[in-house]
Amino acid sequence: MSFNVITKKIIMPDGKEVTIETGKLAKQADGSVVVRSGNMMLLATVVSSQTAKEGTDFLPLSVDYQEKFASAGKIPGGFLRRESRLSDYEILVSRLVDRALRPTFPSDYHADTQVMITMISADAEITPDAFAGLAAAAALAVSDIPFNGPISEVRIAKINGEFVVNPLTSQIANAELELLVAANVNDILMVEGEGNEISETDMLAALKIAHDAIRVQCAALIELTAETGKTAKREYNHETHDEELRKFLWDTYFTKFYDAVKLANPSKSGRKDSFKAIEEEYFTSLPEDNTVNKTLAKWYFHDIEKEAARQLVLIERYRLDGRQLDEIRQITCEVDYLPSPHGSAVFTRGETQSLTTVTLGTKLDEQIVDQAMTSGYNRFMLHYNFPGFSTGEVKPNRGPGRREIGHGNLAMRAIKKVLPADADNPYTIRVVSDILESNGSSSMATVCAGTLALMDAGVKIKAPVSGIAMGLISDPKTGKYAVLSDILGDEDHLGDMDFKVTGTENGITACQMDIKVDGLSYEVLAEALDQAKRGRLHILGKMKEAIQATRPEMKPHTPRAMVIKILKDQIGAVIGPGGKIVQDIQKQSGATVTIEEKPDGGYVSIFSSNKESMDKAVAMVKGIVMIPEEGEVYDGIVKSIMPFGAFVEFLPGKDGLLHISEIKWERLETVEGVLQIGEQVKVKLIEVDKKTGKFRLSRKALLPKPEKN
Repeated sequence: MSFNVITKKIIMPDGKEVTIETGKLAKQADGSVVVRSGNMMLLATVVSSQTAKEGTDFLPLSVDYQEKFASAGKIPGGFLRRESRLSDYEILVSRLVDRALRPTFPSDYHADTQVMITMISADAEITPDAFAGLAAAAALAVSDIPFNGPISEVRIAKINGEFVVNPLTSQIANAELELLVAANVNDILMVEGEGNEISETDMLAALKIAHDAIRVQCAALIELTAETGKTAKREYNHETHDEELRKFLWDTYFTKFYDAVKLANPSKSGRKDSFKAIEEEYFTSLPEDNTVNKTLAKWYFHDIEKEAARQLVLIERYRLDGRQLDEIRQITCEVDYLPSPHGSAVFTRGETQSLTTVTLGTKLDEQIVDQAMTSGYNRFMLHYNFPGFSTGEVKPNRGPGRREIGHGNLAMRAIKKVLPADADNPYTIRVVSDILESNGSSSMATVCAGTLALMDAGVKIKAPVSGIAMGLISDPKTGKYAVLSDILGDEDHLGDMDFKVTGTENGITACQMDIKVDGLSYEVLAEALDQAKRGRLHILGKMKEAIQATRPEMKPHTPRAMVIKILKDQIGAVIGPGGKIVQDIQKQSGATVTIEEKPDGGYVSIFSSNKESMDKAVAMVKGIVMIPEEGEVYDGIVKSIMPFGAFVEFLPGKDGLLHISEIKWERLETVEGVLQIGEQVKVKLIEVDKKTGKFRLSRKALLPKPEKN
């Protein structure tokens, strides 16, 4: 079989080469490509139905990213030993690609469309998620599916003061700033990432460098489309409109909607009722034999409502709920709300509320990570829940969806940057945010509530973190625009940008941005970042009114923890043969003891619910790893008695000979009757044999020497 293979090479600004191949694999898909960088290869396919389902008024787009374990030479864990549902990481990558692609399809295209991206070969030094957007866009570029591309995506990181596009995996750990950026030739579309309290200036500089790299990839995709002969896209007609009805409704009802939004009702339900009343006024006025398409009429009413709200902001310079453009809704913070969790907080901002808890667990509570590219353990988890009642809806509780996983991940990245280093934190930390009310930016409420709950739990974070969601409404015809702070759910829907920024007083720790409009300038982005900083600091001030600093002590019912660093060659002594010693420590003390070997030594983690248990376990471990010193005095226990003396355990696992001549100053003929097995005896280490390492002990050295007669 012969293949009509077309290969496109992309030379990035830093000299790295990326290749796109089409015409060999998955040829029955509408579009199929293989993207390669190093040994990393992604297969991306796209299929779109020829027709749209009747009544569909949106784009049913699904994006799935999956990493095959075989691509990295691994077999999956678990009982099934095969790939099953997507991992949280794969869902997050799928969301990143979806957010970049979705606004780029024509607004009137409603056919079922599926994009699948599969890692078929792995490279330990190449991050595949940085190429997933390019692969998806390339598959669309070689198809006949209507798409207002090209777009692409890169990772940008600041490492040792320099910006690096698509850094190696080994470099990312040292990054001060790390972002995934998607864009087309002219505009940024999507941003997500984290930073070590970085400045707004660094953020903008990173976006500009990333955009330059994306332009190179977009140019290659345009050439690839031409070479594959896919410049002409399929014809479609997924919307049928009644222009006469549209004009009538706009002419008749726009002013009424505008007057309704001008009332600046602060209540979400109140605004909804006022808009619904206008619609009902029209529908009740219709004669019984009317032929009006009610679905279209509701569609047009939605557009009128949206435009009225947008014009209110651009003309009147205030918002749906009456706030000024940069005004933050009323904030209420409360910590220690729940008596039993290790930490808790309630954060309420307007009609958005998060009840968040913190649980501190042991090393045994760590999350096992088993993925194609990474394996190991995770000691910090943040879970976000969004029940239906938070928006007054009936919704089955089926576990977290993609939205919940994405929102939780953003909050996790924001807070992770201020957690104490692993060496200073022996705990596994789980933060759970339950959203009880939602009207705008519940993920940012999670960041604030999570910070408060950690401080309430006594976790020594570096600094408090707050978050704010920014919006944008713009009119390209007039050039007018308005940057909105702390957006409502309605403003997210009707606006041109959703820009979430989290950080401390010193800088940004995480961000997420989705832009729905063409032509957003860097000057507007700079204004949004500056306005976000002011809002972030305002929210931090409100949080500090609830709790000024991390509690100096953890709650009484929080398990205590301590980490003792030991030498590598001491690990075996603490564990003992078959785990006998460590099991004995746990049995005698009642504490939980785990041992982990790291490159710089062994780490013994001790957890206990009470001080007495903790102290006993710590003493036992320290006794084992303590290096005996000549001349030191120890409290020992007689383990066995011999004709020539007794063997005394003076440190856990360390026995020494107490010779019969060293028991008393007086001469003894026998040890029997002088010492008993199990008797506690204070001894002095008088010699460590340099050849054998054996210990010689003395009791008489601690007794007063009898005076000579």
